Amino acid sequence: MGFRPFVFRLAQRQGIAGWVLNQGGVVELRAEGELPILESFLVDLRKECPPSARVTRMEVLDVDFIGCQGFEILKSREAVQVARVLPPDQAVCADCLDEVLDPQNVRYRYAFTHCTQCGPRYTLTRGFPLDRAQTAMSAFPPCPRCLLEYEDPLNRRYHAQNICCPLCGPQLYFTSRGTEVRGSEEPLTAALALIRRGGILAAKGIGGYHLICDAGSLSAVRTLRERKFRPHRPFAVMMHPDGLQNIPHPWRAQLSESLRPVVLVPKSLAPKVGEEVAPGLSELGLMLPDSPLHHLLAEGFPGPLVMTSANLSGEPMLTDSEEAEWALSRVADGFLHHDRPIDRPADDAVYRSIGGHFRPLRLGRGLAPRIQPLRQPVNGCFLAVGGDLKNTVALAHGDRVVISPHLGDLATSRGLEIFGQVVKDLAELLGLVPDRVICDAHPDYRSALWAEGLGLPVIRIPHHHAHASALFEEAGQTESMLVFTFDGLGYGPDGTLWGGEALWGQPGAWQRVAGLRRLKLPGGDRASREPWRMGVSVSFECGVPWPDAPVESLGMLQWLQRGVPLPETSSMGRLFDAAAALTGICQQQSYEGQAAMMLEAHSKGGAPAVSLPLSDEAGVLRWDWRPLIPILLDSKRTPEERGSIFHATIAQAVVDLALRHRERHGFKVLGLTGGVFQNNLLTLEIQQRLQGTGLGVLMPERLPLNDAGLSFGQVVEAQSLQREKMAAE
Repeated sequence: MGFRPFVFRLAQRQGIAGWVLNQGGVVELRAEGELPILESFLVDLRKECPPSARVTRMEVLDVDFIGCQGFEILKSREAVQVARVLPPDQAVCADCLDEVLDPQNVRYRYAFTHCTQCGPRYTLTRGFPLDRAQTAMSAFPPCPRCLLEYEDPLNRRYHAQNICCPLCGPQLYFTSRGTEVRGSEEPLTAALALIRRGGILAAKGIGGYHLICDAGSLSAVRTLRERKFRPHRPFAVMMHPDGLQNIPHPWRAQLSESLRPVVLVPKSLAPKVGEEVAPGLSELGLMLPDSPLHHLLAEGFPGPLVMTSANLSGEPMLTDSEEAEWALSRVADGFLHHDRPIDRPADDAVYRSIGGHFRPLRLGRGLAPRIQPLRQPVNGCFLAVGGDLKNTVALAHGDRVVISPHLGDLATSRGLEIFGQVVKDLAELLGLVPDRVICDAHPDYRSALWAEGLGLPVIRIPHHHAHASALFEEAGQTESMLVFTFDGLGYGPDGTLWGGEALWGQPGAWQRVAGLRRLKLPGGDRASREPWRMGVSVSFECGVPWPDAPVESLGMLQWLQRGVPLPETSSMGRLFDAAAALTGICQQQSYEGQAAMMLEAHSKGGAPAVSLPLSDEAGVLRWDWRPLIPILLDSKRTPEERGSIFHATIAQAVVDLALRHRERHGFKVLGLTGGVFQNNLLTLEIQQRLQGTGLGVLMPERLPLNDAGLSFGQVVEAQSLQREKMAAE
C-alpha cells in the first residue's frame, strides 16, 4: 500500500532519523529528532498517508536516543501475535493511468499497469508476509527495469508485489469459435471489433469475468438477456470518464471514488441507453472503468457498455479461463482472457443513495475484505457464515471483524464450493483458527447446515436479531434502541417466519414489540417468486375480489376457499409483493426484489397515508394491513397513485409506532435495517414524517442493510450472548 516509502519520504523531508518496517499486520517505526519536528511528523503520518492506506490505530512510545544515522526501510518480519491485514483490490490510480495513455511510456496501453496505490490485492494474495512469491504474480519474475523500481524506496512501485510491464508481466489473448489471437494489441482490437458487431464479449478483469456488449444496441442487449436467461434483472453500464461532466453531484463524486463502484443513478441524469438495460426501473447502475483493461475498452468504444458479472444463477463470478469458456459457451461470442490467475472472486461494489446518503448494497471490489471494529473483544475466534442470499462470511478475533466480499447465493453446488473456499482462504491468510461457528437460526439454510458439519460449537442467531445487532454496533449505540427490521423472510426465535418487525433492546436482549399482521404464503417459497400469489392471498383474506387476477390464480383461490393450511409470515417484503401485484405493476418476478423495486419506481412521495389499526397479540402490537387492500385494487386510481399511498402508509405506520414507543422509553433515534429499507422512497417518507418530532434515524453506513450484513450482526449478537452466559456462570 506504499506506506513504508511514504514514511521514508516524509522522514527525509523533515530531517528525521530512524527506520520503518512491516511486522505482520502493523508498521513499526523509530523516529529520532527534535520534539517539535517529531510532533509534526506524527500528525503528518495520518494527514498525508497514501490514498489506499488508512491509519486505524497509532501507539507512540518514548524510547532511549541511540543516534540513528539517516532513515532507512528495514526488511519485513512476521509477527505471530499481530493481526494481519488483507487489503482489498484497488482501482487503477491516476498516475498509472497516465502511463497507460502516454505513447512515450514503456507501459503504454499495457493492461496490467499498477503500483502500490492500485491493482489487485485480495484476489491474488496466497500467504504472508505479503511478498511476490506469496501472490499469483509469482509466475511473472520482474525484468531488470521493474526490479529497479521495486527496490527504489523513492519509487511509487517500491515493494509493489503487482509490479510488471509488457516485457515481464501477464498478457492478453482473445478466443472465438476455436480461433485464438495473441499479441500486444491484437487481442484488444479483436474484442472491440466483436462488440461493435453487436456481439457478446466475456472479459477477464481483476476479480473475475464480465459480460460486455453495446448498451446502445437493442439487439445486443436482448441477445444477452436471452442467452443468460435474465429477462428483467438490470444490467450495469460502464461509461467513459469524459461522460461524468453531464452527471450532477453527488452521483458524480460517488462514481469517481477510488474503489470505482457501481452507483445507481436516476435515469433522467444518466447517459441515454435503451429501456431494455434496466426495464421498469427509475435508476441505472453506472460505473467508471476500474482497471487499465477496462479503460482501454472504454477508450476504444464510442458509447456506454453493458458490464455485468459473468456468473450463472446468482453464483460467484467466474475466474478461471477454461471454466469460463465452458460455462459461457452459449452466452459469449468471444473471450478476452489474460494469464494472471485469480485466486478468489471479487464482484463489483454497488452503492445507492438511500435517505440522503450513499450506502453499500454489495460489498465488492475495493470495499472488502472489510475490517469492522468491535467495542468489546471476542473471547476466542468466531466464524460467522451469514445467510443463504447475498452471502458474506466474517472472522472475528480480538476487537475486529474481517468481512468477506459478496459471495452471492448458496443455492448451487458451485456457490457452496466457493463459499467454503473463501472461508478456508480467509482463515489461513489471516492466521486464524475458529473455535466456534455462528449461523442463522433457520434449520434449512445451506450455510447453517454447512456450519453444523464443521464439528465446532455452533451458535444459531435469529435472522432479525443479527440485522438489529449489526446496526447497533456499527452506529456505536450504548443504550437500548428501537429497530425496525423489514425484509423478505427470516427465521424468528419463536420458530415462525418474520420479516416486518420492530425490536426493542440491544445485542443479546432483543424483544419484539411490534410486527406485521401475518400473511398466508400460497405455494410457500414460490410466493416470493410469483407476487400474484400474495395478491390472491391478501385480497381473499379481505373479502375483496381481484378482477384482474391472472388465470392461474383460480386454483390457488380454491385452495384458500377450502381452508387448506398454508405457511404464514409477518414479512413486509411479501406485503410489498402483494402491492405490486394488485396494482398491476409486477405479477411475476425473474429476480429477487423486482416487484418492490418496480413498485418504488412507479411511486412518488407526498401521498396521503391510510391509518393501519394496531392490535395486541400476547404483548406484540400487530399492524393490520387490510385497509390498504381496497385502495390497491381501486382501478379508478392510477397505479402510481396507489403505489404512492402504499409507501406513505407504511412510512406513517413506522413513525406512529416510534412516537408511541418513545412515550415509554424517551429515546432520540430509531433504527431502520433489512432489505426493504433499500427503498429510498420509503426511507425518505419516514424521515420527512419525523421532521419536527425530535426523532432521528440511524441506518447502516459501512455495511449493507440487506443480508450481506448478517455475518457481522451474527458476531455481535453471539458475542453479547456469550458475555451474558459467562456473567451468569
